[in-house]
Amino acid sequence: MTIDLAAFPHDFLWGTATSAYQIEGAVAEDGRSPSIWDTFSHTPGKTDNGDTGDVACDHYHRWREDVDLMRRLGTNAYRLSVAWPRVLPDGDGQVNAKGLDFYDRLIDALLDAGITPFVTLYHWDLPQVLQDRGGWPERATAEAFAHYASVVAERLGDRVTHWATLNEPLCSAWIGHLEGKMAPGLTDLTAAVRASYHLLLGHGLGVQAIRAAVPDAEVGLVVNLSPVRPATDRPEDVAAARRQDGHVNRWWLDPVHGRGFPADMREVYGVDLPERPGDLDTIAAPLDWLGLNYYFPACIADDPDGPAPRARAVRREGVPRTAMDWEIDATGIETLLLRLAREYGARKLYVTENGSAFTDTVRPDGTIDDPERRHYLEQHVAACASAVRQGAPLAGYFAWSLLDNFEWAYGYDKRFGLVHVDYATQTRTVKGSGHRYAEIVRAHREATAPAA
Repeated sequence: MTIDLAAFPHDFLWGTATSAYQIEGAVAEDGRSPSIWDTFSHTPGKTDNGDTGDVACDHYHRWREDVDLMRRLGTNAYRLSVAWPRVLPDGDGQVNAKGLDFYDRLIDALLDAGITPFVTLYHWDLPQVLQDRGGWPERATAEAFAHYASVVAERLGDRVTHWATLNEPLCSAWIGHLEGKMAPGLTDLTAAVRASYHLLLGHGLGVQAIRAAVPDAEVGLVVNLSPVRPATDRPEDVAAARRQDGHVNRWWLDPVHGRGFPADMREVYGVDLPERPGDLDTIAAPLDWLGLNYYFPACIADDPDGPAPRARAVRREGVPRTAMDWEIDATGIETLLLRLAREYGARKLYVTENGSAFTDTVRPDGTIDDPERRHYLEQHVAACASAVRQGAPLAGYFAWSLLDNFEWAYGYDKRFGLVHVDYATQTRTVKGSGHRYAEIVRAHREATAPAA
């Protein structure tokens, strides 16, 4: 399909994204301690097929090959996460030099390849020792995160300018503490709400720590959002959609934009927040950029007897879906980018994750054609271009994911990668979607190159 690539500025960043636990492996090497995801994935029944991240993509040993893959794709940015238990095995105590050395080498290799690193400090792998002390429902974890942020920023900040504090705090709080489907696997509304508060407090404290260590840092937060529509025009469904929007969108966006926690959702949850004077100002530390992770919209009906927010997803028939059974709707990414610009006044936006899982077939010659993923990519990049034409300050797009990887509770069956990974041999093969992404990147550079 035709994409309006000229809509994107000439210095637009084209990247890929990964996270530490999903690709690194080497979970017990060079001083790394267990994370909550090591514990969760090794608990019987928590992940599909009992899969764990013990080896994953073996990126810890194969990172040079993976940097070369990015170079071959022509991307000029890479969003990675640092594994907290690799850097501070005790959570907030002594620094593990070997852990920091790994990221030191990786950053240098990225820069040598002309690839701008975007470092995410927390992508869900809380050190288990901190969970044992109460985890995110406790204020001490937010304070420990600030210390961790300071350690990493002081080591890498001479080369890394772009920083994200947290990835998708919604998943950590709601899915990890309320639904029990992610680590640490709790189903406790009070714990979930307290975790949500301390995650955002940790974000604010982390912003302060990064800026103290790296004065010219560009610091952001990565949130996963969904446009929400009511299943019908019944007042009950309209109200439920409003609650769902509060649950997945406003609860995270309002506090970091200085609006405090939404009053309607505080009433829905009925849980006292562990507030202290000055916290809201800390949480609302000005952002240099905001990262949007977008995968699917939400169609919502009232669920009066269900758990907070008393809303349930309704499956729309006849709508294309990914292998995750997620509805495909590229207009959603356009809607959200424009909402962030118009309603929240975002000054700079990045699409920090966007991608799709489909079943891949390896041909006899070893190639992988994935037309569904390729079409998904094209649709969503085109929707981003449309948002830019309408004024969204979008500065970059990061495809999820560079590699097939450990997809959390779904294990290894769900593949999002632009690059196929044979987990038995660790062989990497660029898929058709990866080649198409490389074409898009190259075509944009040609379309926006300065005249000779």
